[in-house]
Amino acid sequence: MQVDVDARHKFTLGPAGGRTRVAGHDSIYMAQPSAPSSGTIVSLRGVSKTFESGTVALSNFDFSVRAGEFVSLLGPSGCGKSTALRIVSGLGEASAGTVEWPGGTAQIGFVFQEPTLMPWANVAANVRLPFTLGRTDESSSAAAVSQAMARVGLAEFADAYPRELSGGMKMRASIARALVTEPQLLLMDEPFAALDEITRFRLNNDLLTVWQELRRTVIFVTHSVFESVYLSQRIVVMTPRPGRVFAEIAIDAPYPRDERFRTSVDYAGYCRHVADALAKAMGGAA
Repeated sequence: MQVDVDARHKFTLGPAGGRTRVAGHDSIYMAQPSAPSSGTIVSLRGVSKTFESGTVALSNFDFSVRAGEFVSLLGPSGCGKSTALRIVSGLGEASAGTVEWPGGTAQIGFVFQEPTLMPWANVAANVRLPFTLGRTDESSSAAAVSQAMARVGLAEFADAYPRELSGGMKMRASIARALVTEPQLLLMDEPFAALDEITRFRLNNDLLTVWQELRRTVIFVTHSVFESVYLSQRIVVMTPRPGRVFAEIAIDAPYPRDERFRTSVDYAGYCRHVADALAKAMGGAA
């Protein structure tokens, strides 16, 4: 199968488990659409979602993620990215298709678009919330809460309240809350979209540091081509509603990534090809 990106380049999907060079660019590869394997943590097979209003958010959506992988879902507003994330998490149900967990259902942490912190509780209490809901006593969870806050740079703000925090610090607290139970799978629904560019870049760097340290699986939803290329091992480009997988693009740049990668020729090349694929997806090309 081929996905036309422009007159000069074709993304060719190779045999199962392989990747194929993109003609015209030695360092760009197209990822083979994910197939279930012993390393697959979750797969969506033929998933469709129709809301009661009649809106079809997803149609025949096929998507798999391997354990330890960092994958971004990229597409225009309303294409079903967040819907797919909610179906994976169990917060939403598919109208058709299946959600498969080859190794058993994973423990999940969810970071929403807004920090959703309790304004009457300090940072430590907000991070502790999953343990509180699980009726784990404070003394038993204290070490985990402290460690989660330290990982996101909030160790000195345990007693601060949300009103005293910047937007970036609020999102750090939300990420710490999602990480505090050490989930196998971290779902992130455009967590940095409302932040200024400098804060967003800093949190991108911090997120990659945490991911490399913990080696959790991350599914990251974003509208940003640049953010998806910087963070991801693989980018799933989606069509406008109803959302389907248009292309999967492997980002083969090594980690750790820093500002040298963000200003490199390779980064610019990846961004150009992902943007081309997104433009084709939005234009209805197949």
